[in-house]
Amino acid sequence: MTSYDPLYAPTEEPPFPGSVDVELKLARRLLDVVADANIHDHTAMLKAAGSLDHRMRSLVAALTAERGEGQ
Repeated sequence: MTSYDPLYAPTEEPPFPGSVDVELKLARRLLDVVADANIHDHTAMLKAAGSLDHRMRSLVAALTAERGEGQ
């Protein structure tokens, strides 16, 4: 048993991505939003980390799907 909950577990299904263009646009938009987060605000950093983790996984899934990998 661990003393924390991970952001992502290897047994979880990967996200269902949009197109690479859409995922890239969303990633850029999120980067703009979290760039203003207060590094001294624990809650803001947790939200930023969770949001960035999800968005990166979606972007990687879109790139993987576009390349036809994992089929």
